[in-house]
Amino acid sequence: MIVGRREAWTGRAFLVLLMLVTIVPFVSLFFTALHPSGTYPAGLDWPSQPQWSNFVTAFDAAHMGELLTSSVLIVLGVVPVSLLLATMAGFAVGHLRMVGRRPVFLMFVLGLTLPYEGIITPLYYQVRDMGLLNSRWAIILPLIGLFMPFGVFWMRAHFVNVPGELSEAAQIDGANTWQQFWRVHVPLAMPAISSLAILLFLWTWNQFLLAIVLVDDPAKRTMAGALGAFQGQWGTDIPLLCAGSLLVLAPTLIVFLIFQRRFVAALLQGSLKG
Repeated sequence: MIVGRREAWTGRAFLVLLMLVTIVPFVSLFFTALHPSGTYPAGLDWPSQPQWSNFVTAFDAAHMGELLTSSVLIVLGVVPVSLLLATMAGFAVGHLRMVGRRPVFLMFVLGLTLPYEGIITPLYYQVRDMGLLNSRWAIILPLIGLFMPFGVFWMRAHFVNVPGELSEAAQIDGANTWQQFWRVHVPLAMPAISSLAILLFLWTWNQFLLAIVLVDDPAKRTMAGALGAFQGQWGTDIPLLCAGSLLVLAPTLIVFLIFQRRFVAALLQGSLKG
């Protein structure tokens, strides 16, 4: 009983420490954003006169309205297509007894080891030869391809644990493979699909490297990518830079807080299936 209490208190202390390590940087960023423009605040220093207008100034200076529209268009171009392709491929390599499914899956796993930095140079020349530089397609199309290894790996983890009897029962009722996929397996895979959608949204919204390398016009980048141009203009104004960073982080934080229960449920479902 004493050992159990010690373990419980140790776990709680670790969680509190982890929470502080995670929250304190955001609190410091928020406090700094409220200081007068042009000052150099130190640490967790609450200003005597909070400058809430810094958020409005940062929003206008970085043209956040245009960036918000651009980010939404890029997300709408990446996430639905990636979800569809990843779900279909995960179903094929995880549930269907297709020929060569193991080598195909190993190729997707190999794609997980490729860092963005290692392929950015050939990717730049390929996008240039396609005539897509300085357009949103220069971000959308590469991201769909780069997200496929993880997306297929994620969805396969779900479909490989689905009992084959479900497909056999649907086949007896006259459903072909396409009908089995849409009417039986996709509804059962919604927790995995929704959690993957959250991850893809977060990764697309926060995409920085491809946005600054492949797109010159800040208005056609993601909000995170355009933050680099904002930093170049307002890099010496720490409060405005912090305000702009918080504005970029706000949508992803809101989405995660809204859908965190669904995301955690999908993770627990995967752990229970083993």
